[in-house]
Amino acid sequence: MLCYTGHLWQPLRGSLRWAHLAHLPAGSGVWGDLSGAATGRGAGSLRVSSFGSTEDPCVQDTSYHTPVLEKEVVEALAPAEGKLLLDGTLGGGGHTRRLLENGAWVLAMDQDPEAIEWATRRLEGMEDQMIALRANFASFPDILREAGLGPVLDGILLDLGVSSHQLDQAERGFSFMRDGPLDMRMDPDGLLSAAAVVNQWTEEELARIFYEYGGEKASRRVAKVIVKRREERPFETTADLAAVVGTVIPKRGPASPATRVFQGLRIAVNDEMGALEAALASAHHWLKPGGRLAVITFHSLEDRIVKQHFRRHSGAEIDRPEWPAPRPNPDYHYRLITRKGITASPEEIKRNPRSRSATLRVVERLG
Repeated sequence: MLCYTGHLWQPLRGSLRWAHLAHLPAGSGVWGDLSGAATGRGAGSLRVSSFGSTEDPCVQDTSYHTPVLEKEVVEALAPAEGKLLLDGTLGGGGHTRRLLENGAWVLAMDQDPEAIEWATRRLEGMEDQMIALRANFASFPDILREAGLGPVLDGILLDLGVSSHQLDQAERGFSFMRDGPLDMRMDPDGLLSAAAVVNQWTEEELARIFYEYGGEKASRRVAKVIVKRREERPFETTADLAAVVGTVIPKRGPASPATRVFQGLRIAVNDEMGALEAALASAHHWLKPGGRLAVITFHSLEDRIVKQHFRRHSGAEIDRPEWPAPRPNPDYHYRLITRKGITASPEEIKRNPRSRSATLRVVERLG
């Protein structure tokens, strides 16, 4: 359960919602510039979060979300005193905690207000080292730009996908395992819900997202039966949608027939591919020379986008069959740190079964 101790909204221009942690260190430099932007001198809307007592049960509960590949992330980003790192998906604060414990300063982001509230309580006592902002990680260039900063980051972590907490809460509507409203919005203030997609998008659009984002081979048949059923009554719950999908796709093995459909729907609702591509396109502009970009993916579509982006930006030359000789690569920004993706160990998978699909890829900004 999420615990609140009070909060204050101050609307400013722009569309971001910022959560500025109290007691930031005084002084000038990067941290002062960031804190200045977060306290209202930049665009966005400010959210000032108070901190509960250390007796608050939320602080003691570590079940919100179990981060994956923690050790590997720390090795990749090498957090240390004086380094400024961006954690683009704060979640339950697990990765951020490890970065802070190693002395780094962290600019943490999450579009889910529950994650911001929960993680700030879990990380109480470390607030001098971090700022937590409520925003999609694709917005980080705007945040740094509004603070008047250039390439200041020593590392960026993007942990993609949905959190354990979001999956486990029926009222968030992410999972067919727990009946709830057909929602799936990572940002609960987002305009597009899963119900709107299922009940309003065309048959062709539905088939496309089920196939492209979910990898569902029966996407056309599923879309057809959804459109036919919604003419009788709209879809409102996750169980209702899963049951209809089950009439088209037979159950084989332990996975639900609706797994791929729900994945495609969630990705579309949250524009996850658009956010990923935008963040990847901007990252090299904001990393210092030697700074690293680490991305954790959870399905093949995400991983393919990251892998291709890293390869495209880590080759000094481009060679094509029609060219007489290779040419310099104008997008040569990185050195590959991981030739192959890093996956969870058998021990981690045993502790956290959701880590079995995680893949970590890392590149380093050239000087």
